[in-house]
Amino acid sequence: HFKRYSNVSNPQNPKRETFSSRRAFMFAAIGSAVGLGNIWRFPYVAYKNGGGAFILPYLVALLTAGIPLLFLDYAVGHRYRGSPPLAFRRLDRRFETIGWWNVLVNVLIGLYYAVILGWAASYTYYSLNATWGANPADFFFKDYLQMASDVSAQMQFVAQVTVPLVLVWLATLLILAFGVQKGVARASTFFMPLLVVMFVLLVGIALFLPGAAKGLDVLFTPDWSKLASSEVWVAAYGQIFFSLSVCFGIMITYSSYMKRDSDLTGTGMVVAFANSSFELLAGIGVFAALGFIATANGQQVGDVAAGGIGLAFIAFPTIINQAPAGALIGLLFFGSLVFAGLTSLISVLEVVIAAVQDKLKTGRVAATLVVGVPMMTASVLLFGTTTGLPVLDVLDKFVNTYGIVAAGFLYVLCVVLSRHLGVLSRHINKTSSLKVGKTWLLFVGFITPLVLGTMLFTDTRSLLTEGYGGYPAWFVNIYGWGTAIGVLVFAFLLSLLPWKHEDKLQETPVETE
Repeated sequence: HFKRYSNVSNPQNPKRETFSSRRAFMFAAIGSAVGLGNIWRFPYVAYKNGGGAFILPYLVALLTAGIPLLFLDYAVGHRYRGSPPLAFRRLDRRFETIGWWNVLVNVLIGLYYAVILGWAASYTYYSLNATWGANPADFFFKDYLQMASDVSAQMQFVAQVTVPLVLVWLATLLILAFGVQKGVARASTFFMPLLVVMFVLLVGIALFLPGAAKGLDVLFTPDWSKLASSEVWVAAYGQIFFSLSVCFGIMITYSSYMKRDSDLTGTGMVVAFANSSFELLAGIGVFAALGFIATANGQQVGDVAAGGIGLAFIAFPTIINQAPAGALIGLLFFGSLVFAGLTSLISVLEVVIAAVQDKLKTGRVAATLVVGVPMMTASVLLFGTTTGLPVLDVLDKFVNTYGIVAAGFLYVLCVVLSRHLGVLSRHINKTSSLKVGKTWLLFVGFITPLVLGTMLFTDTRSLLTEGYGGYPAWFVNIYGWGTAIGVLVFAFLLSLLPWKHEDKLQETPVETE
């Protein structure tokens, strides 16, 4: 026998909030999945890993790992009706630590994700008159970030970074304080259509820039020889894991708010393909713009292609300086970064707030303040200073490797070895339009642990033998290895704390299926 959990008929354990409709959930889930990585990571990853040929391993990764893991997250959250710690505890009490690992990873992501949104908000305003001048790189590092010349533990605050950072936090926490339906769902329902309209306009403008075809040719011309490299396939799986928001608690939390009769697989397919469609749209827009700047400066597209921070805050300001309607391009691009990032930040913080609510049985506003105020303070102390960028760089690398990949690997391994996959597959099939069977079990039980384990081994070997980013060993040890180990220890300690009123939860045994 196994148990189905509900939160009813108990004054100390109020009924769990739910999304009002499937549409509300899909907007929230797509809002979480579509973030900065879609806009500034996917185009560059595709370009570096075979261009048009990269679409093949990308689709294979989406079908064999991304969508199956999305279904797994949905099943765990929807069946066990809780944030990651509570859902994993109900799945198996021994797994609660994995849930807290997810929560702490979202804490760390939230700390640095907010500052990037602050940068994007500032640059949206700067786009009006190209404040960065003729040298965007110097402006970003020296004038805007006022980046220290060496990596040290300095605490010199930078006003133009700190102020928008605080404003981003206040806006996000205000939305979250309104709850799942009135806050999370409404914000996503508003921002996501606006984001799509803005980005379609941006792509339309970029496609008519001189040299746009040159950029698209570089992006989509397939280099089939790249497919023989295992690194390309690992990159494809990595992009899928990071962009779909799987394996670190977000989709478990969101699916716990879905109604009982929700179509898990049908909804999951819409979310997955909407996310991938936006990535493809981003690739077209970004490389059309890069083709323009390469043509204007007499360079090759490869000379100006960049990913991440380099693309957003150096390459695009250079494009804006030289493109017709540059101010409009800037408003659309940086505005898109803000809206895409905001819906993702909301989902990241929702995991933490939901865990606090479940653990302490506290109200929504109180949980938002308990989570938000300390996180905002830590975010300002870490990233509002002259050494914020190096800290962000190291933290992001180690969070991705030991927060998402390692935690995901252990999560899937534990579910498989404890033989819960059968129960979860039957739960998915109860209300879903697309049934899962042995193929899903094979993908989740074998393919994904193999890929995640390979990624974890490769990254760990590289970090141990080569260090990271040329930073001093002490710096990587503190903000990288120290953070990774600290998260594990703290997650274990949190799992030892008692649950308030946990014994009052309704547990309704049902027949073996």
